[in-house]
Amino acid sequence: MVRLAATAMASLAWGACAVSSASSAVERGAQNPIRKVVTMLQSMQKKVELEGEKEKELYEKFLCHCKTGGGDLQASIAAAEAKGPEVGSSIEAAEGKLAQLKKDVKEHQADRTSAKNAMAEATAIREKEHSENTQAIADAAAGVEAVKSALVVLKEFYASQAGEGSFLQRRRQMPEMAAYKGMQNAKGGVIGMLEVIESDFARLKAETETAETQAASEYDKFMTESTASKTAKHEEEVKLKLDKDQAEFEREQTQKDLRTTEEELAKANEYFETLKPACLQVHVNWEERVAKRQEEIEALKQAWEILDRKSKE
Repeated sequence: MVRLAATAMASLAWGACAVSSASSAVERGAQNPIRKVVTMLQSMQKKVELEGEKEKELYEKFLCHCKTGGGDLQASIAAAEAKGPEVGSSIEAAEGKLAQLKKDVKEHQADRTSAKNAMAEATAIREKEHSENTQAIADAAAGVEAVKSALVVLKEFYASQAGEGSFLQRRRQMPEMAAYKGMQNAKGGVIGMLEVIESDFARLKAETETAETQAASEYDKFMTESTASKTAKHEEEVKLKLDKDQAEFEREQTQKDLRTTEEELAKANEYFETLKPACLQVHVNWEERVAKRQEEIEALKQAWEILDRKSKE
């Protein structure tokens, strides 16, 4: 350091002499030339010190920028890298939920269609059954009335024959022949047969009416239950469609969030690459630079102190 100061002093002394010679040509003896050199060295020292202070301030700001910006940037990159898989998992879950909702909607639509078809089929069967039963009841009722009318005629006829016929037949019949009784002579007779037929018609009418009443009741019950079930399935289908629409919206938002995250990550990585050479790849050792600047200041100080002492001798 002493050698550096001596060298600086000699160089500056030569410069001072040159300056002094030139000055003396203009104003000889106006001022001590060594004092001019001292003043010049002091100014140089002050300038170096000021430059050092400004450089230190800039360096500290630069370090703050690298530390804060780089740290925040790395934190942002880490957060984005961690968020990416989470958002991806959310999208997979949303896709699964959406697929299930679509499946449920189709199943409810199929169930509702099946219920509608079953109701239409039951209605067709009921209408046909009702028509057949109505016709059967009407036919049975007509049969009962017809048989009743026939019985009135036959009963009157056979009743009248039972009186006069027996007297005439007793007078005219041959000894070897029995009295004529007609169809009434058979077992049970025609009246008995018609009474059985009347009973059959009446029973058929009653059984058909009972069957019609039961079938109508079962049909009404089926239609009531099916209507309630179809309504419930429709309401559930509407709810599922709303849930599906919400799931699609959430999936789109999540996908948008993923794209945004990926774009931010790409930009952060790109900026980090531009920041890396300045902040992470150190080309100059700051401590070494400060030390050399301090050595220069000390050398200048020693130089002007030497000259200052010389000027006072």
